[in-house]
Amino acid sequence: MTVAIQISVRSLVEYVFSSGSIDTGFRSAKALTDGTKAHQKLQKEYGPGDEHEVYVSADIAHEGLVFTVDGRCDGLLLDEDGETLIVDEIKSTSLGLDTIPEDGYLVHWAQAKCYAYMIAKERGLSRMAIRLTYFQVESEEVRRMTVYANVGELEQFVHDCVAGYYPYARLQTANREQRDGSAGELAFPFPNYREGQRKLAGAVYQTIKEGHKLFAKAPTGIGKTMSTLFPAVKSFGAGGVQRIFYLTAKTITRTAAEEALALLETRGLKLRAVTLTAKEKMCLKDEVRCTPEYCEFADGYYDRVNEAVLDMLGHETLMTREVITAYARKHRVCPFEFSLDVAYAADAVICDYNYIFDPRVNLKRLFDEHKKGTVLLIDEAHNLIDRAREMYSAELTKSPFLALQRAYKGVRPELADAAKGLNNYFIALRKRCGEESRVDVELPTDLIALLEVFLAAAEQEMALGAAAGGAGDEAEAETAAALREAFFAAHNFVRIAGLYDERYMTLSSVDRSEVSVKLLCLDPSHLLGVMGKGYRSQILFSATLSPLSYYMDMLGAGENGYSITVPSPFSREQLDVKVQPVSTRYQDRERSSGKIAQTIVKLVTERAGNYLVFLPSYAYMSVVYEAFTDELMAWQNAQVEAGKPDGQPELDVWVQQAKMSEEEREQFLAAFQADSAKTTVGFAVMGGIFSEGIDLVGDRLTGVVIVGVGMPQLGPERNLIKDYMDTEGKNGFDYAYVYPGMNKVLQAGGRLIRSETDHGVLLLIDDRYVQPRYRSLLPEEWRDYELLPARG
Repeated sequence: MTVAIQISVRSLVEYVFSSGSIDTGFRSAKALTDGTKAHQKLQKEYGPGDEHEVYVSADIAHEGLVFTVDGRCDGLLLDEDGETLIVDEIKSTSLGLDTIPEDGYLVHWAQAKCYAYMIAKERGLSRMAIRLTYFQVESEEVRRMTVYANVGELEQFVHDCVAGYYPYARLQTANREQRDGSAGELAFPFPNYREGQRKLAGAVYQTIKEGHKLFAKAPTGIGKTMSTLFPAVKSFGAGGVQRIFYLTAKTITRTAAEEALALLETRGLKLRAVTLTAKEKMCLKDEVRCTPEYCEFADGYYDRVNEAVLDMLGHETLMTREVITAYARKHRVCPFEFSLDVAYAADAVICDYNYIFDPRVNLKRLFDEHKKGTVLLIDEAHNLIDRAREMYSAELTKSPFLALQRAYKGVRPELADAAKGLNNYFIALRKRCGEESRVDVELPTDLIALLEVFLAAAEQEMALGAAAGGAGDEAEAETAAALREAFFAAHNFVRIAGLYDERYMTLSSVDRSEVSVKLLCLDPSHLLGVMGKGYRSQILFSATLSPLSYYMDMLGAGENGYSITVPSPFSREQLDVKVQPVSTRYQDRERSSGKIAQTIVKLVTERAGNYLVFLPSYAYMSVVYEAFTDELMAWQNAQVEAGKPDGQPELDVWVQQAKMSEEEREQFLAAFQADSAKTTVGFAVMGGIFSEGIDLVGDRLTGVVIVGVGMPQLGPERNLIKDYMDTEGKNGFDYAYVYPGMNKVLQAGGRLIRSETDHGVLLLIDDRYVQPRYRSLLPEEWRDYELLPARG
């Protein structure tokens, strides 16, 4: 059977002809949009009989594969002789035309020649003219290069291109045949489904089959990772699905996905999966500086990457960070860029949310035709609301531009003037704001205009620096680094400005000499829908999508959004829930901290074991921890006075720090041992690293104490969100404060019961838990609680 391969002209020639080194690209947001404008401007100059945006396609057979190659050529014109057709390929640049090689770029010629061959074949022509048109977006200067070729030459060229792509296509075809066959035969990897697991897996499979979006609220311990990955993998064998993205915000949940795929592999699955890790963690150099002068893994990267991709895809299945790094060293390629190139070829990609939803770093080459066969599995989906709001917001401050103004004064007058213009803008803004924050509905267009000028000047300076082989001494290197940082911040600000609508506010703030402007996304649901558009299916799942209506609204459920709620598989007898109705509101914290500490001491001293105590902030944790140590000392003294020194439990107390290394985190968790003779108490922050994604199974965790309702701190941004939601006819306070806070409570409490054999005590300390509004947000198995007296 002949196998068909669909590929665009651009993808074909970029694979075959891309060469050279990685060098940090510096293109302003204006230049990125001016590519289209350049095309339109030049196309308007075409004659009445000329054509533009002409769709072309051709089927090319090579060693058992048929390649359907297609694309759109920018222009199709008649030569001066009135007989020869010219294929015009337009490329815009914000750099000077003198930076373009005398003969142009080979990859651009290749693209134009492919179009010329397809036109000649379709129209029965024997000869074609091929022209490259380079357009400088600032000066509107044009540089053209033209060559002629007969159809035989063009046909040979295109067949050579296909032959260059063939080894990759052959490998991918063989791998996918293996994948689909093994997926079709794959059985569930455990003897039995857990209670509710079959229901979730079935709903995921059906949702993918129908091409919808599913919101799944499934309890901790049900096995959500396997319940979503297994039916998604089975969809390969059923046809239609070509790629899975497993998206998450936490490293530990990425590990769970890797382990699930490894288990499926032991059951016969043949699938290529790659895990994407942040560039800073992947970099093999002392510092992240992507220039060929500094980094040997960036130098000549594109000359070696195809061989590296073929090597790894031909020999590996589960391509974790360690595997990618090993092959990157072997082939001397940048491991981060290498992982991205492999991701486009992989069957499954495990990565952070931002690779799909963030306009700054999303996978740009994941074209619409790829999206149609791609399934998104979005783990811990409750985290995506705040992450999306962060992705779609942008902030600038005054001080970097003042520093650049001084650094480039007398050296690069144009750049210094551009930075000065921005600094002056912030000075004027500080005068308008005074000591108060300022909120505006409109986009600050005058700031955007100044940023455009700055971006153009900064881009020219960085291009000159790159051409000169990088910065010179240490001071110059620091200035160049500061310029890059300001450039990318300004670039992102302008990009987000392009998304600005009624769901945004502009927030200006003054903090002594610093002034900031933030484009604040109040409601990310619309943009999540836009960025997620085109994918075959999305499965958003979490144990804490409660209330479900809130999460479906904020995560952009749309018209094809469905939901499922899976009940807890655990019995009520496994969880002993207690509520102490004490006020933890800010104004009452000093007064109630002693009462809270007494209750915690009583809990941890009456039954030896391991306990986690969660509080809503580091500041409040410090207050309660100090009260706890005082109460513990008083209790110990009372024990001695009562003649019971031998009955005192040995306590080991740990406190989460604001910045902890991976080693420190591991030490914190390692303290919670199942067979320890001493009692371990850990103080941690709700919403932090120890309140999500950790598994302390069995006796490694005896009890969890949650102080407060997790409510975010009152502040101008949260209040803007509240006010906006009120105007939309929703309960703004719930959307801005209550629901996000209670989600942290549910996540922290979910650490306790992780399996059918776990037992433990859950202590909720706050008088709001007895109010119907908050009680209704608790899981059903938490609502039958014991009410403790509020200690006097």
